[in-house]
Amino acid sequence: MKTITSISGGKSSAYIAANYPTDYNVFALVTTSDKACIFPDAKLRQVVSDKIGREFIGTLEEDTIVYTILELEQYLGRPIHWVAGLTFDRVVNEKGGWLPNMLHRYCTTEMKLKPIFDWWLENIGEPVQTQIGFRAGEERRANKMLDKCNEDGFIEMKAVVGKLKDGRNKWGEVPWQQPVFPMIRDGVHRDKVYEFWKDKPVRFAERNNCVGCFHRNPILLNLMFQKHPEKMDWFARQEEVEGNGTWRSDTTYRKIQNHKTQLSLLDLDDFGECEDGYCGL
Repeated sequence: MKTITSISGGKSSAYIAANYPTDYNVFALVTTSDKACIFPDAKLRQVVSDKIGREFIGTLEEDTIVYTILELEQYLGRPIHWVAGLTFDRVVNEKGGWLPNMLHRYCTTEMKLKPIFDWWLENIGEPVQTQIGFRAGEERRANKMLDKCNEDGFIEMKAVVGKLKDGRNKWGEVPWQQPVFPMIRDGVHRDKVYEFWKDKPVRFAERNNCVGCFHRNPILLNLMFQKHPEKMDWFARQEEVEGNGTWRSDTTYRKIQNHKTQLSLLDLDDFGECEDGYCGL
């Protein structure tokens, strides 16, 4: 069985890529067509465009993640396959019809899982073992992922599996990846991961998911408005589109933006990963 490492852009999945080599490394980038969020380096925009096979304008993750993946690829000495699904703008408009939220988190499926699945379908097409960057102490996250597996231990994805007699697509559940967690198996905790990257030539974003992730603590989101105003404004504007609803049930992003917190950007380090939010990869 061929093996894949799912790279998120964070230190943990990068640690796996460095210490548990697999046949393929794959990274899914969240993109936007909003030019207010344009990636500032035109040359690197072209590099990313070439890697994902279409124009890259910007990301709703931290811009640093682009440097992370490029530098990690150089450090590993092995290729990282970049994939990207629909822009977040199109995902909201075409796939949801409303904003994703804690109960209906379709953004992860559409912008992380499905692009990797589509790449797998085109390039491999047979079940693979996928290494996931959950560390020792994150068994709950791993068990939640394992609960989604079929009786043979594989995660399935709904996809076109053929044609019906009338020409319409025939849909089915395709078993494609068996998740494994080498750091949980080997007892690798957060401190060891962070120590490993201290002297390595790879820079990392402070947080490696969308800056406006609705799982994040509202106070942290307020600080994100200070640090990434253009990207956070994108999230706030989505709630102002009629019919979209809100990212959270308890407040709106404009209220979060306008809250007069006593904290500053210097307080970002006080937020642990449990308050940071994550897309589940």
